[in-house]
Amino acid sequence: MHSHTLADWRHDHVFLGAAHDRNERRTWLVVGLTAVMMVAEIVGGTLFGSMALLADGWHMSTHAGALGIAAFAYRYARNHARDPRFAFGTGKLGDLAGFTSAIVLAMISLLIGYESIGRLFQPVAIHYGEATAIAAVGLAVNLASAWLLGAGHHHDHGHGHEHDHAHDDHHDEHDHHHHDHAHDHRDHNLRAAYWHVLADALTSVLAIAGLLAARFYGWNWLDPVIGIVGACVIAHWSWGLMRDAGAVLLDAAPSRSLGEAIRQRLEIGDDRIADLHVWRLGPGHHGAIVSLVAHEPEPVARYKARLDDVPGLSHVTVEVHRCAGPH
Repeated sequence: MHSHTLADWRHDHVFLGAAHDRNERRTWLVVGLTAVMMVAEIVGGTLFGSMALLADGWHMSTHAGALGIAAFAYRYARNHARDPRFAFGTGKLGDLAGFTSAIVLAMISLLIGYESIGRLFQPVAIHYGEATAIAAVGLAVNLASAWLLGAGHHHDHGHGHEHDHAHDDHHDEHDHHHHDHAHDHRDHNLRAAYWHVLADALTSVLAIAGLLAARFYGWNWLDPVIGIVGACVIAHWSWGLMRDAGAVLLDAAPSRSLGEAIRQRLEIGDDRIADLHVWRLGPGHHGAIVSLVAHEPEPVARYKARLDDVPGLSHVTVEVHRCAGPH
């Protein structure tokens, strides 16, 4: 008979996303691209006396800072994944970084909106050729960055079934289950970085459209109006990211389907769940604490075994209480 030691019962708490390392590399690459473009615009604007170039460079610096937060979050989470000070690992550090980036996005949208409203009532002289060229170069850099991050963003969102233990997702075929499951695998840190470069690309596209309309049709009012529209779109993205990442940080129940799957497997015969807590530990990883009441309790290991095929359930604690009352 095999004798178990204390080490046999211990396990690690590494709850990083399946694509953590890949997403980290791509984010650092985008940070480099953005920083180079930012420095070029600030230096160029200072040397050539271009206020438009200088303003765009400082605007890009806010995105570079937010992307830097995302990159450092990936690195810190990886380096401290097994640090015992973090009770359930560092999987949620990306959600914290995503929430922070969402606040930065909201501030950027307010700044763009404020500047656009001011220019609507007090128009300024626009150097169309120079401003359009700046916007075009910025758009090219942002599209390249969005392409780098977009592959990982759509992969994480559309392939939520990837996790450390590959199980067939057969217990619930309803559409809401697949939607919830994919949503629980989102990497909010990567999502935040992706939306930062997408926001910058959007402002570049809108700026080019407004500049061309003003230059060839004399619609000078269109430039600030488009700026207001862009600010509203970015604010909408920011709110969505803030809401989703905030829910994870507050340990909100990740999905209805996961709780239903646990109940289906444990509430057999007279066994009933008295208390159930389910929360997200990191992209594709969830924890569950279950309190069961049974007239004839089975060993805890058997209840845990019933949950072995639940996708994304990485950390389970089960406590069983005997019910002495009537059935």
